[in-house]
Amino acid sequence: MTTDETLNTLLVRIFKDIMEIEGRCLVTDEFVDLTYNDFHIIEAIGTAEPKSMSTVAKLMKVTTGTLTKAMDGLTEKGYVIRERSKQDKRVVWVYLTDKGKAAYKHHEEFHWRMIDHVKDGLGDQEITVLIYSLAKLVDFFQQVYEPENEQEEGK
Repeated sequence: MTTDETLNTLLVRIFKDIMEIEGRCLVTDEFVDLTYNDFHIIEAIGTAEPKSMSTVAKLMKVTTGTLTKAMDGLTEKGYVIRERSKQDKRVVWVYLTDKGKAAYKHHEEFHWRMIDHVKDGLGDQEITVLIYSLAKLVDFFQQVYEPENEQEEGK
């Protein structure tokens, strides 16, 4: 197998595994009512200050309408609270309940375990190369994705 074929095989497998395995690891008995996507909405909301729905939608790269549907479920399940702004009634603030913060922590712990495993046995120089390589991958996806957004906004 050539280097390019090996890279392709590994990248395809990583993307597939992230979606499938992370989803299975996150949805435990405690969080059986959450989906993979729910965890990422909870992550986007975060545990700091409340965020506006439009801010969370931008972070998730979805419309506020799409986010509203998902947020309805998270609110009904007790993970998120929504409050309309007193200063500007068009703005809706969202923040995590204690149950939502527990789900956030559960997701965060999975990511820290993943990072620790990837870094295990690597030297500082190898970690630097890994970070550079992953940044190039992110850059590739941004280049592929961004032109589509600019064309749609121009319509």
